[in-house]
Amino acid sequence: MAASGYYSHPRPQMRGFVPAEARRILDVGCGDGAFAAGLRDERRARGQELEIWGLELDSSAAERAATHLDRVLQGPAQDRALELPPGTFDCVVMNDVLEHLVSPEVLLDALRPALAPGGCLVASIPSVRYFPNVWDLVVRGDWEYQDEGILDRTHLRFFTRQSMRGLFQRSGYSVVLQQGINPTSSWRFRLVNLLSFGRLREMRYLQFACVAEVTD
Repeated sequence: MAASGYYSHPRPQMRGFVPAEARRILDVGCGDGAFAAGLRDERRARGQELEIWGLELDSSAAERAATHLDRVLQGPAQDRALELPPGTFDCVVMNDVLEHLVSPEVLLDALRPALAPGGCLVASIPSVRYFPNVWDLVVRGDWEYQDEGILDRTHLRFFTRQSMRGLFQRSGYSVVLQQGINPTSSWRFRLVNLLSFGRLREMRYLQFACVAEVTD
């Protein structure tokens, strides 16, 4: 995938997880601002105005994002997060970010003070138990890194639905919602899930959307 495409995913399926009452949003790993632009347009159509900040490592993507967001801080998210004004954001969004970090707990810890009272964190995280990935590993004996997807060659951490919850809990958050997104249409999955009496249903999803709040 071209670099520009990597930073340009609008992720419309994640917009609904941002609370309707949220007005000040932080988009961590905002890329070129495609998600923020789509969210702003969607909420504006409902008569809501948003203030959106972004954190972005890539300097070129951050420059493009600045045309869509109110403010963009360029650099490592875990460092720039320490500069955020405390108690500011109603919602912090991280779309496929945590799996790229050596220590995602460090970033989650740094973001906690930036949340306003009652604020939440919304994250999309790939699931290593995604059925096509498990099929390639178990049946085909294949584990080849790719330009994107579960085995994105830039992924440093791999998560299951359960270990995602553990990550947030260790970092001082409680998960209040966890929902699978981007399901496979594989007939093999439907058959295997049926034969397991539905015990493998979480393997249907490429990612899980998690909504977490700071633990009191």
